[in-house]
Amino acid sequence: MANVVRAALVQATWTGDTESMVAKHEEHAHEAARRGAKVIGFQEVFNAPYFCQVQDPEHYRWAEPVPDGPTVRRMRELARETGMVIVVPVFEIEQSGFYYNTAAVIDADGSYLGKYRKHHIPQVHGFWEKYYFKPGNAGWPVFETAVGKVGVYICYDRHFPEGWRQLGLNGAQLVYNPSATHRGLSSHLWRLEQPAAAVANEYFVAAINRVGVEEYGDNDFYGTSYFVDPRGQFVGEVASDSKEELLVRDLDFDVIEQVRQQWAFYRDRRPDAYEGLVQP
Repeated sequence: MANVVRAALVQATWTGDTESMVAKHEEHAHEAARRGAKVIGFQEVFNAPYFCQVQDPEHYRWAEPVPDGPTVRRMRELARETGMVIVVPVFEIEQSGFYYNTAAVIDADGSYLGKYRKHHIPQVHGFWEKYYFKPGNAGWPVFETAVGKVGVYICYDRHFPEGWRQLGLNGAQLVYNPSATHRGLSSHLWRLEQPAAAVANEYFVAAINRVGVEEYGDNDFYGTSYFVDPRGQFVGEVASDSKEELLVRDLDFDVIEQVRQQWAFYRDRRPDAYEGLVQP
């Protein structure tokens, strides 16, 4: 019998406040559960606007502790209610002056499994993230969940192949990539990089992008979220480039082993020859 995992993702428009944004994602999660999904992921800093379009200290107000902040506690309740694994990207405060772009991973019984902190922090027009976030320092965890081994890589991280590979070496079967990227900057890369990473590392990728124009800048977030398999093929249709959408797709995890036997990229790696890659 095939090892099929029904997975979901949400690309959402900003509502104007955290309470309604979280409530909307709860509704999407309940709908995904009704459709049989067992895992769901949300977009980068899902409970806030993409405030990094500006550099303003007022936006530190969006930060909260992980896992003890209100949003992660609420998502743990949601996981228990729906029986789904949930990937929850938020703005994390660890202590005064220590802020991270983070995703909590919650198991289907509501237990907190851990967090991933974004490693690569951009500082370019419309994406002033170094103003807010320290680089991630929690490694490349892969979480043993009710649906299998799940990893996270956040937005700008996707341009760096090293983390994708480390997640594969750590056993990932499915990697969620919550993002906030706009039409004029990277849309030509969006359908290239994550499929290429899925092929090179032989796992499934869930690529999530925000959608719409928000109040703190003119970035036009273009959605087109998708699931891609280890052969680089989209699983079902890609989401809209202009509308909020919930995607639910069946992922056949048996394909991972088939591809790893067929293409054998992990067998043919040469880590003994890669020393120069980590020289500054």
